[in-house]
Amino acid sequence: MPRSMSETRHRGLWGATAIGVGAIVGGGIMVLAGAAFSSTGPGAVLAIAFNGVVAFLTAMSFAEMSSAFPETGGAYVFAKKVLSVRAAFAVGWVLWFAYIVAGALYALGFATYGSTLLQALATEVFGAGDFSFLTARGTVLLLSVGATAAYALAALRSRKGGGHWATVGKVLVFLVLIGAGAFAFAKQPLLETTEALSPLFPGGVAGLLSAMGFTFIALQGFDLIAAVGGEVKHPERNIPRAMFLSLGAALLIYIPLLFLMATVGVQSGEHIHELAEHHPDTVFAVAAKHYMGETGFWLVLVAAVLSTLSALQACILAASRVSLSMADDRTLPWVVGIRHKRYGTPLMATYLSVLTLLAIVLMMHDLAAAGAASSLIFLLAFALAHYTSILARKRVTPVRKCYRTPLFPLVPVVGGVSCFCLACYQAIAVPQAGAIVLIWLGLGVALYFALFAGRAEVMDARAEAQDPELVRLRGRSPLVLVPIANPDSAAPLVGVASALAPTQVGRVLLLSVLSTPLRQGESVPPQDLRRTAALLDKALERALSAGYRPEGLITIADKPWPEIIRVANVHNCQIVLMGLTYFDREQSSKQFEELVSALDCHVTLLRAPEGWDLDKVKTILVPVGGLGAHDELRARLLGAILRMGKRTINFLRVVPEKTTPARLRVIERELKRFADEEAAGANVAEVLRSDDAARLIRERAMQHDLVILGVQKPDANHKIFSQLVLEVASQTHAATLLISRGS
Repeated sequence: MPRSMSETRHRGLWGATAIGVGAIVGGGIMVLAGAAFSSTGPGAVLAIAFNGVVAFLTAMSFAEMSSAFPETGGAYVFAKKVLSVRAAFAVGWVLWFAYIVAGALYALGFATYGSTLLQALATEVFGAGDFSFLTARGTVLLLSVGATAAYALAALRSRKGGGHWATVGKVLVFLVLIGAGAFAFAKQPLLETTEALSPLFPGGVAGLLSAMGFTFIALQGFDLIAAVGGEVKHPERNIPRAMFLSLGAALLIYIPLLFLMATVGVQSGEHIHELAEHHPDTVFAVAAKHYMGETGFWLVLVAAVLSTLSALQACILAASRVSLSMADDRTLPWVVGIRHKRYGTPLMATYLSVLTLLAIVLMMHDLAAAGAASSLIFLLAFALAHYTSILARKRVTPVRKCYRTPLFPLVPVVGGVSCFCLACYQAIAVPQAGAIVLIWLGLGVALYFALFAGRAEVMDARAEAQDPELVRLRGRSPLVLVPIANPDSAAPLVGVASALAPTQVGRVLLLSVLSTPLRQGESVPPQDLRRTAALLDKALERALSAGYRPEGLITIADKPWPEIIRVANVHNCQIVLMGLTYFDREQSSKQFEELVSALDCHVTLLRAPEGWDLDKVKTILVPVGGLGAHDELRARLLGAILRMGKRTINFLRVVPEKTTPARLRVIERELKRFADEEAAGANVAEVLRSDDAARLIRERAMQHDLVILGVQKPDANHKIFSQLVLEVASQTHAATLLISRGS
């Protein structure tokens, strides 16, 4: 795998806080204040305050999760850790889209204010004239594309992404606007203030909720700190502080600023509701002009330009990091994870995010609908973050010191319900937003199962095997069923099973089947029962003496094979692991084929020489014929083995002698990539030309301690054991694992 940016933590508290402040302060409120004031008039101040409460509750859950799991990806990582790779894909897919849509919103917001600023400058410098072309759609699109391209370049050339100067500049401008507004408010008669605030909620409760939905994105941005969590130094301390500082700074600016706009930003007898309807995109500039004159107008234009630029930069940064994390997990194609050779920044993830952003910019005409869609996605992602924080707290005690949400579980429950209810209302109030989200999610689900699922679930299986705590965090306890016919094979079988299901998270169940046909009312012969119990006792003794802790089960059935299937299904086994004793005794692969066909779980067959011990395995041969259904189990096996210590894993692919050099190079690159996915950092990928694959694999097998062979699923045209597998398994002295998957 490429070197992850998370391996180098280069952002301190100030750097992390700057990302949050840059994303939150100004950008969303400048663009969407008009929609908020139109919906609920002066009540927009309360809408922001209520959103602030919900945002702080959400920030607490985010702080706990991101300090416990300080990795790049944000809510995508939370879903991956606590739920499943499929749930993580759904979260990452819509979250990536939300950052892109928010970026498009800010790009257009910058262009709208920037073109207005250019027109005002032109009028100031050249006097009267027709400068309407400066605010035409073509100019707006040109400015949007130019700003996006510039910040994309900055994001590629610097791991910090650049743009902090805009964050500092806009905060200073906002402080000047608030100071001047406070001075004007102190001089304004109380009667005028009362008139300006009446009616407080011209749109009623529905208008207030609509304003909350429109403007929630104005407080979105603290989550971007989690999205770059893998780059933050001392994450257990700096991530929570940065989140609370950035969110607090935003509210300390927003609430007084909106209040001043609604009171001293309107002329006598005028109402902010009407002003917003007449000037939906530039209501801030018009309001500031009322109490500061031309200076206020210019300051707002400057603040708007700086705010939307810094928010655009933050969204590009977050979108590229989320898609990078997804590519590293193969929930997006591997090519998206390519880094810049010089700077180590996410090259293809940035390109893909920016190109998608620009496509949306060119298609978008309704800023309010875009803001609503983005808010809806973030609200759903935040509700899920609350849910994952509850699950994580219940399932696992964090191994590192991290932030702990107070008043648990009240805070995540109230926060999660609030986010979910706001999202539902938003979907009803703005049907276009709900439609956009459903279409994008549907597209993602189709792409995932058609293109991404195979490799993503392979990578996820390896991650679970290498980190058993991940299994427990997801609330699972895998069970490996080991049918025993020969007690001498118990120790190596249980050794493999215990690697796949470590004691702290899973179980290994030894099964001994007393196979005896009984007529109705007939009892089991005592000698048969004693013999079966003795066999299981001996198997348990061998396993315990080798340091393993399996469980034992004796069952009675007419035939062993149907009974193995029944027990595996009843106990919901993840893997059935068998020794070749069963297979040799039956003298046929028919029963094993029936077993594989009847089970919806992984099936593995082990043939090990006397005294073989998985702990002592140093070299492993993995012949690869291509991608098949057994890749997930192979990755799980290799991950479990690598967890036990350093090993060398040789991935070998044999191709025909006539394979051209060009085709050979392509196969070598593909094999190396797959080898890195299944056994990163411990593999050798080798492609050899030979028309006798079985002979070549047998020769190589003699040089290794273990051979892992995949067997195909049986069908009308294929036996489960191909001739190649049978030859390699029967003619080599190395331990052999045959892996397959049930139907």
